[in-house]
Parts: sequence; C-alpha cells; structure tokens
Amino acid sequence: MQPSHDCDNAFGVTVLKPSSARRCILFAAGRGGNPLRHLGLLQAFADEGMLVIAPHFDMLASPAPTAAELSERRRRLSLAAGHCPAGLPVAGLGHSIGTVALLLLAGAEADTLAGERVRAAAGYPFDRLALLAPPTDFFRRPDSLSSVKVPVQVWVGDRDTITPPAQAAFLKDAIEGVVPVDIRVVEGAGHFTFMNELPPHVVDTHPDRAGFLRTLAGEVCRFLVS
Repeated sequence: MQPSHDCDNAFGVTVLKPSSARRCILFAAGRGGNPLRHLGLLQAFADEGMLVIAPHFDMLASPAPTAAELSERRRRLSLAAGHCPAGLPVAGLGHSIGTVALLLLAGAEADTLAGERVRAAAGYPFDRLALLAPPTDFFRRPDSLSSVKVPVQVWVGDRDTITPPAQAAFLKDAIEGVVPVDIRVVEGAGHFTFMNELPPHVVDTHPDRAGFLRTLAGEVCRFLVS
C-alpha cells in the first residue's frame, strides 16, 4: 500500500502493478471503503496487464452518505489517479457507492437523500466505466448525468434488494443514445456477490461466487479493451 494525502489527512492506496501495463484501472470500493475485499477480482485485472489503483476510504456511518462524504471520496479518487502514468488509458471500476464517486469524477452531479447537491469541478478523462451494483437515485434530477460521455457497462444481481435492477435500467434510460450502455443482470446474484470477501454477517445468494467473479473479470476485461 502506498501513502497519499488529502489535505492534512493521510489515506492508503493499494497499487497492483503488472509487469507491463497496457491501461490503468481506478477502483472505488463501496460503503465499507476497503478495496482489499475485492482483491481477487482486482488481481485478475493486474494479471491481464492492467495497473490497478485502489484508494482506501473510511467506512461510511450510514448507507445514505452526506455531500461531504461523497466529495471526499471523489477527491481521493482524483488524488489516487495520480498513480496512473501519463499516456495510459484509464477506466473507472467501482462497486455500490463507489460507482457514485466515479460518476461524480466523470463529471456527473448528484443529490443526496438530504437534498444536498454534489458537483464535480471537471470531468476526469476516463475512457470506460464499469459499474457494479450502482445506486442511481443520486442522479434522478434531469441532466445529472449529461456530462458522462464514455461507454458504460453495468452489472447488477437479480436478487439485489439494495440496488435492484431497476436502478441500472434507469441509468441506461438516462444516458443511452449519448453513450453505449451494456447492462448485465446476473441470475442468483445479490448486492455483495461482486466482492471476494463478504462483509460481516452477510450471506451471499449466488451458488458459485468464486466462479462468477472469474467470469466477471473476463467480461470486464473484454469490455475495457474493446
């Protein structure tokens, strides 16, 4: 893990380096903030020649983040992106609330449950976004996503009760026609199926999570290099 600083606050960044990098992946973890719960998935991308940059965040106190918390995550993603060498294409990959931070970094605007608005200063030049179980209620205001200009692949479980498939469908309806949107609904998957290490007390609904994560890595890799 490499140290980074956000104003006066230190935070860690996990960096997985391949022998020769062909692109960079900026990864944003969900509410828990620990990208190492996705380590197997991220290592699969590194094994395919992708430099993985994954900042660590503090766990959110509530499933409904504040504007300050979303802004901090967006800011730390931007700072962590400094680990990507100039000239490499950069894709964003995130899970759950991490996808909100990525969309903010890509130029979207969000509204919290409390009605606070979160704006991005400028869109980061991603060339692809892969979003796992994205919560899209933050972007219901018209034109919230109008600044997203890159192809998007979305994965969601058909048994996800936190960010159900309808939220992915909203995202597709909001930006399709401007950019390509590929929605993958995974049979038997829940919100946490996309994690190698489940949060405490969570029981996954998928019959073969390890096998699915291998498939996920392969499909996302194909999307990123297409």
